[in-house]
Amino acid sequence: MVANKRKKNTRMRAKTTHGYGSMKKNRGAGNRGGRGLAGTGKRADQKKPTILKLYGLSYFGKSGFKNQRRVGLKRKIINIKDINKTLNKLKKEGDTYILDASKYDRILGTGKLEGKLKITCKSFSKLAIDKIEKAGGEVIICS
Repeated sequence: MVANKRKKNTRMRAKTTHGYGSMKKNRGAGNRGGRGLAGTGKRADQKKPTILKLYGLSYFGKSGFKNQRRVGLKRKIINIKDINKTLNKLKKEGDTYILDASKYDRILGTGKLEGKLKITCKSFSKLAIDKIEKAGGEVIICS
């Protein structure tokens, strides 16, 4: 049967360093990188597993108020030049390409259009409408 092991502080009495070697090695919290969760900022990858275990992903990142003027500004947009790149993959009726772009919020007029296009979208810029109609295409605004 094994006897109970005494605590280190009682075993090490009168031994100056308590098993840490030089006196400098076991001096303060700086030796262990601070107390508690000190230093768990941007570059504290070594403490990340502990933090995730204790607090989950909500510990990192920002939270709080949002600027009301900026809420909802991210809209899905596409330019004519991007549509032009994919013309050969679109369905065709006669010589007119058909595109349902209702998943986009707006179509903008940057770029050249090289073919007739019948396109459905929520909104268009004036330049986009001009370019599509000049090429002989048709614009359909859906809700």
